[in-house]
Amino acid sequence: MASNNVSVIDTAINNVTATVDGLNNPNGVAVTPDGSKVYVANQGNNNVSVIDTVINSVTSTVNIGTTPFGIVVNPAGTRVYVTNGLINNVSIIDTVTNNVTARVPVGTTPYGVAVNKAGTKVYVANHGSNNVSVIDTATNNVTVTVTVGIDPNGVTVTPDGSNVCGK
Repeated sequence: MASNNVSVIDTAINNVTATVDGLNNPNGVAVTPDGSKVYVANQGNNNVSVIDTVINSVTSTVNIGTTPFGIVVNPAGTRVYVTNGLINNVSIIDTVTNNVTARVPVGTTPYGVAVNKAGTKVYVANHGSNNVSVIDTATNNVTVTVTVGIDPNGVTVTPDGSNVCGK
């Protein structure tokens, strides 16, 4: 059985220094570039919890869709992208208001999500359709879909942005 919390680990001492409770089947976790907020995709509640890292407590909850899984914050720290596995889209959350500002249709059963360093493209691994959707962040539209291997789950962008890797 999965725990319904997030552990905060101090990397200098490699120990848990705090535990944030009140989550429901958390999957993906993403942090803002300034480290002030952590966003957690709660598959059990179909929402995203916003954690304030100063007090290590949930300060907001964003209803986003069905079966949230993958989550990433853009490099500017202004948007959060969350995959919704059963409704085949990506919810976009504004980090100032913690409201969903758009939903982008993607392939079947999206899981993993990544954003390039420039913040101009978001890549979504669509487990059920064996492809990766590429979202243009200026228009919030899928500009291309790339066929990949069977059942992709995760995706990442190389630091120089020249390649996207996934499984």
